[in-house]
Amino acid sequence: MAYICAAACDLPASSPRNRLSRPVVALLLTAGLVLATLIGPARAQTLETDAPYAYVIDDATGTIILSKEADIPVPTASMAKLMTLELVFAAIEEGSLSLDDEFLISENTWRKGGAPSRTSTMFASVNSMVRLEDLLRGLMIQNANDAAIAIAEGMAGNEAAFAVLMNERAKELGLTNSTFVNASGLPDDDLPDGKGGTMSMRDLVTLARHVVTEYPRLYRYFSEPEFTWNNIRQTNKNPLIGQTNGVDGLFTGFDEETGYGMIASAEQDGQRIIAAIHGLNDNRKRLNEMQKLLAWGFRSFEKVTLFQPGEPVGEVGVFGGTEGWVPLAGHEPIQILIPKGAKSKLRARIVYQGPLRAPVEEGQQIGELEIMNDEDPITSVPLYATRSVGVGPLYSRALDAAYELVVGLIHTGVDAATNRN
Repeated sequence: MAYICAAACDLPASSPRNRLSRPVVALLLTAGLVLATLIGPARAQTLETDAPYAYVIDDATGTIILSKEADIPVPTASMAKLMTLELVFAAIEEGSLSLDDEFLISENTWRKGGAPSRTSTMFASVNSMVRLEDLLRGLMIQNANDAAIAIAEGMAGNEAAFAVLMNERAKELGLTNSTFVNASGLPDDDLPDGKGGTMSMRDLVTLARHVVTEYPRLYRYFSEPEFTWNNIRQTNKNPLIGQTNGVDGLFTGFDEETGYGMIASAEQDGQRIIAAIHGLNDNRKRLNEMQKLLAWGFRSFEKVTLFQPGEPVGEVGVFGGTEGWVPLAGHEPIQILIPKGAKSKLRARIVYQGPLRAPVEEGQQIGELEIMNDEDPITSVPLYATRSVGVGPLYSRALDAAYELVVGLIHTGVDAATNRN
C-alpha cells in the first residue's frame, strides 16, 4: 500500500501515522509564496514544441522542464540502440567483456546491417573479426546497424535472445513503456506490426540519464567527430555534435509512420539537460526543435535549494518500534529548477510503501519526496531514515497491530464504497 503524506492538502499534517513535521510544512508551503513575492507578477517564459512527443529534464535535480505525451510508446527506431549500449557498457564495467574482445561479422549481420542493407553502417566485412571498441565507435558515431547486430550475436547468440536481455534490463531500470525486439531498432518483417520496438520519451530520457551517469568513460565516444573503418571515413551522424553548444551525445531515429526523433544530452556551465523528441516530419525540423528546447532549458530556469543534505523533510510512522516516528531526509541537496520570472506554487508530499514496520536502519531508503508546481510534477527525490528505530516491546507492537487492523478495515470500506456500482 502506498502511503502519502502531503504538505499542501492531500492529507492533514496531523494524520495519525503520516506527517510532515510542522516546520517543514511551513517551509514547503512558504517556499512558493516567497518565490512568488521575490519574482513578482511577471509571467513565466513558456515554450511550445511542434514535436508530438517530448520530454526534457535537468539532470542534476531531475526537474521536468517539459513533458508532452511523454508516456506513450512510439517506434523509436535507432534510438533503441541506447539499450543495446547499456547492456554492453554494463558488461564491460563488470569485467565480463573487454574493449579488446573481437566479434564476428556474420553473414546475417552483414546483410541486415552492413553494405547490402543500405542503412547506417560501418561497412564491416562479412566473416571478419572486429574489436569491441571499434564496434562501439561504429555504433555511437555512425549509428551503425551492423555494429549493433554483431554485438547482439556476440553477447547472446542471436538478436532474439539479446532482445530478451534488453527487455529484462529495461524492467530493472524502471522503463515501464518500452519493448525491444532487436538490437538495432530496424523494422522487423517477422513481427505482425513490422516495428523494431517502441519506447516512450520518458523512458528514453531515463535510460539516457542512467548511461550518462553510470558510464562516463564509455559515453565519451559519442562526441568523437568522425570514425574511419575499412578505409571509409564517416563524420558523426548526430547533426548536433560540433554544431550545438554543449551537446555531447546520443542518437537520432526515423520511423516511416511516426517520423523523425532524437535523444540528446548537453552540458553548459556545469548544468546538463537531457531531451527526447519524436514525430517530426523532416530532419531539419527535428534539428531545429531540439536546438530550441536545449537553448530554452539552459536560458529560462534557475535553481532553488529546498533542503540541505540530511535536513529533515518530514516524518513517517513506524509500527512496532521503540519510537513511533522516524525523520526522513535526502542524501544530497534537494533542489529544483523553476522558470525565471514566474509565480511558483510549490507543493510536496512524501510517498512510501506502508505500513513501515520496525526495525528501521539509519540510511534505509523509506520513500520519495514528490515536488509539484501547483499540479504539475517537477521531480521526485529519494528519502532516507535519519536514525535507526529498534523493535519495541510486545504491548507496543500489539497496539500498533490493532491500529493497523482498524486502518485496514477503514480502507476496505472506502474502497468498497468507491467501487460500488
